[in-house]
Amino acid sequence: MTKEENKLIEKTIQFVKEALINAEGGHDWFHIERVYKNSCLIAQGESCDLLVVQLAALLHDIADSKFYNGDETIGPAYAKAFLEKENTPKDSIEHVIKIIENISFKGGNEKASFQSKELAIVQDADRLDAIGAIGIARAFNYGGFKNRKLYDPEIKPNLQLTKEEYKNSTAPTINHFYEKLLRLKDLMNTETGKKIAQERHTFMESYLSQFYIEWKGNL
Repeated sequence: MTKEENKLIEKTIQFVKEALINAEGGHDWFHIERVYKNSCLIAQGESCDLLVVQLAALLHDIADSKFYNGDETIGPAYAKAFLEKENTPKDSIEHVIKIIENISFKGGNEKASFQSKELAIVQDADRLDAIGAIGIARAFNYGGFKNRKLYDPEIKPNLQLTKEEYKNSTAPTINHFYEKLLRLKDLMNTETGKKIAQERHTFMESYLSQFYIEWKGNL
């Protein structure tokens, strides 16, 4: 990468840190940093535009719609305004915005309207942060933030959620494992992502087994 590109990344990091200073713990700067690092790791084994990967990873949750009444236009608009201000090449801006618009899970039942190697990389990195030990912590942190139940045996997971149902769900946090987290392993795009996801998936399965043992009082 050029000196100018490295400078842009540094400015983007500072911009995101400041923007997310009061963010919910599962969607704060540390989430972005993990996704950024994993994106760089996955990119090492892929032929891709590294600048686009890094910018998209850093800006993908600059204004997550779940914290803006479901408005999916704010994040891309914030990212675009920042990148334009920094005189980022137009084609890079357009690609980054497309990634931000298409990275999220959205219930897992919608066909993607855009595809690229760069999206595949950042999407895998973002999904990796949703599973494993960190993923479990983030799920319960957000559940607490939304005052959701940990678990309710009477409320069964819904694996056929529409995009709107997924966005508006108030189901217990354990349901989220079945409605999203345990499905991510099979939705990974890259070989590196698939390998890491398998390890984290296995950890979640072990966690759930222990959770149900403790829930039922089977000591």
